[in-house]
Amino acid sequence: MPEGHTIHRLAADHAERFAGRPVRAGSPQGKFSAGAALVDGQVLDAADAHGKHLFLGFAGTGWIHIHLGLFGKVGFGTAPVPPPADTVRLRLANADSYVDLRGPTTCELITDGEKHAIHDRLGPDPLRGSDDPERAWERISRSRVTIAALLMDQKIIAGVGNVYRAEVLFRHGIDPYRPGRDLTRPQWDAIWADLAALMREGVRNNRIDTVRPEHTPEAMGRPPRVDDHGGEVYVYRRANLPCLVCEGEVRTAGLAARNLFWCERCQRG
Repeated sequence: MPEGHTIHRLAADHAERFAGRPVRAGSPQGKFSAGAALVDGQVLDAADAHGKHLFLGFAGTGWIHIHLGLFGKVGFGTAPVPPPADTVRLRLANADSYVDLRGPTTCELITDGEKHAIHDRLGPDPLRGSDDPERAWERISRSRVTIAALLMDQKIIAGVGNVYRAEVLFRHGIDPYRPGRDLTRPQWDAIWADLAALMREGVRNNRIDTVRPEHTPEAMGRPPRVDDHGGEVYVYRRANLPCLVCEGEVRTAGLAARNLFWCERCQRG
């Protein structure tokens, strides 16, 4: 499932290509035909993201709310616009560009009130500058649940997925099984600031990189990581490989319905 930086990048990409101009909208698959008909010919006037939720705003009509889930994909292209495949849930197009949405968990037309309700049920997003990390800390500091599970709870922090969870805990030497209430306030402040910085880089580069300069392939004289997810990381998907810092073995286990990765030596209690 895409993490929050991807959705913020998609919001920026939609705004760059379509904002301020009328768009043609269609649903070749047919599952969003009614919604597409309502926004067809309307001006896209806003693109917003919160966690893993993307919102495309059309004044006077509402918002297209998209959640990609595990299988959703977005593909952009330029004119001339080819005929769409019948698997496309939503196509938006203008004279210069088009975008196809396939396989999302959610693609629906919602009102302003319904959009606000989605924001209200989500935790603060490190990529939304106005969001207050205090809201997350209030819940984390009282919880007996592991910090690794709390970081994946979108009602507590929005946008953090399996990669950022594993990597930020490693970068701060925190045992993923530590209960939230045992985290110190300085540790939480450092985690939040680091997530914001890492995820901003993710938006900019369209990939996740979490290693510090001294641990890049160039600095260490090691081969670059080869993985579908791309990016240089410390522990994610590196189970049974040597830690880049201490050379101990990276471990993995199931937690919160996902695979957790960590280094026992670097992340002691």
